[in-house]
Amino acid sequence: MAKKRVMLPAEHVDLTTVKYEHEKIQAPRLSGFMLKLFVKIVETPVIGSLIISFFKKQNKLPELLQNSAIPEPPMFRPEFPFQELEPVVILVEEDGKVADRVESALTCLPHYGPSGCSDSTASFQYWKIRDYAHAYRSRLATPSLVAEHIISVLEEFSCKKPPAPLLISFNAEEVRKQAAASTQRFEQGNPLSILDGIFMAIKDDIDCFPYPSKGGTTWYHEIRAVEKDAVCVSRLRSCGVIFVGKANMHEFGMGTTGNNPNYGTVRNPHAPERYTGGSSSGSAAIVACGLCSAALGTDGGGSVRIPASLCGVVGLKPTYGRVDMKGTLIDAATVAVIGPIASSVEDVMLVYAAMLGTSPADRISLKPSPPALPNLSSNDSLNTLGSVRLGKYTQWFNDVYSTDISNKCDDVLNLLSNTHGCEVIEIVIPELHEMLTALLVLIGSEALHVLNPDCQDRGNSKWTYDVRTNLALFRSFTGSDYVTAQCVRRRMMNFHMEIFKKVDIIVTPTTGLTAPVISRNALKFGETDMWVAGYLMKFIRAANLLGLPAMTVPVGYDKQGLPIGLQLIGRPWSEASILRMAFAIEEVTAKCKKRPLSFYDPLKAT
Repeated sequence: MAKKRVMLPAEHVDLTTVKYEHEKIQAPRLSGFMLKLFVKIVETPVIGSLIISFFKKQNKLPELLQNSAIPEPPMFRPEFPFQELEPVVILVEEDGKVADRVESALTCLPHYGPSGCSDSTASFQYWKIRDYAHAYRSRLATPSLVAEHIISVLEEFSCKKPPAPLLISFNAEEVRKQAAASTQRFEQGNPLSILDGIFMAIKDDIDCFPYPSKGGTTWYHEIRAVEKDAVCVSRLRSCGVIFVGKANMHEFGMGTTGNNPNYGTVRNPHAPERYTGGSSSGSAAIVACGLCSAALGTDGGGSVRIPASLCGVVGLKPTYGRVDMKGTLIDAATVAVIGPIASSVEDVMLVYAAMLGTSPADRISLKPSPPALPNLSSNDSLNTLGSVRLGKYTQWFNDVYSTDISNKCDDVLNLLSNTHGCEVIEIVIPELHEMLTALLVLIGSEALHVLNPDCQDRGNSKWTYDVRTNLALFRSFTGSDYVTAQCVRRRMMNFHMEIFKKVDIIVTPTTGLTAPVISRNALKFGETDMWVAGYLMKFIRAANLLGLPAMTVPVGYDKQGLPIGLQLIGRPWSEASILRMAFAIEEVTAKCKKRPLSFYDPLKAT
């Protein structure tokens, strides 16, 4: 029997003695016939359990889950200490009209001047929500005209071979109907908000009536009917948003690449032979290629931030509990939250303002700070940046596959210091491997909670092969493992709250790897590649395990022209602070944007 590792209480850990350990995930990359064979073996009684046990031992999971004595009690969902109100913000009313919140967000933005998409591949700019609003109000375009161009492109995507659909569910007549109603409102001079006529896609695990919510599967919609919008979708609809359909995703969110043999794998707009990242693959790609101003994703293990980073756009994961999860396939998850993806920080802010709102139950139990937005139109906003302390764990920060990533992120930190006076402070985050292990247990346990008993009733044959490997691992976790993971959650919360006494925002690269290549033999049957997953998930763990707000902002490209993202992780409820910093990053990197290889301009087409 292995000797128990007795861990000191978090407050007694001497951070100066913490040594960084490079993580190396031990697992083969499998696709095609070999993946099918492996799945067949791993699902075989006894033999499969032995293989899973071997894999877990190779990756030191039992060392934490069975052989460690953790002094902290379990934390079954994130619990946050009281947070002071952030400076230079505008409070928004959760219980008021959604359009009023969006109007408050609009007043926070700097003065608008029409920008426009550049044809140059060098100083490229996306159209912003305010550009669309200006075009509609100036009668330069109508939502119906824009809709026709978007519909033609989406229909073109559906004919690609091999298939690479941005959307799983799409109805051209439904889009035309919404666009016609919006066009009529503009003709009558009564748009509902700045978001009226703005086109958005909704990830396939979020309800958007009348479309089914399949979660990227071929069957889940058969056991769960959609009768109305999810709460966040309803809020956006009340502002006049036009929904183009349900965005493609990695099956049931159980993957980081976006590979989906059921419907076809979405291609990265910057490099069609590469993945978008997952699981919100279609949401990130449809924004990055210019068809939609924004999209909604869900983030339970980096699923908003990873694809946004790999596709060169902006993605926000709000604080756990900040957004009502009712009407999603994962509404009971404690590691997941809905988040907006858009091509700019200001567009993320406008969409976030519309969709935010804590559920009544979470408002009682979590006691959230009032939602606030950074007042970017105030001169004091820039002055505030000078006092921001950015926490950087250098050894972790630099542990990436290519130094292009860490160097580009470092360049941006230097720009922030030189331009705004931000201070970069060295920090240490202990027990990173333990944090990742705990997150893996919680993701798996919560996924099985959602799927049982339907998963057992239908067996494994309905799932893709990579999901079946994940399910085999998830089923091996015990109740004791689940409780241990919750003890780690409290322990890591204690560590991070101490860190946030010294810094305001933790900065990391968003991913440790830029967009990976799609191998040809992965398209039909999928693939499992834990090495890739490890690099893509390297920096995302704290935001999901602890429920912290986090955001990815594009900061440049590697030598192959693939996007690189910088991640900002904030204190609980500090969305305003990371939005302000993200806006500053966007400004200092504005000249670095490149036009994606796959790009469509719906406004120019009108």
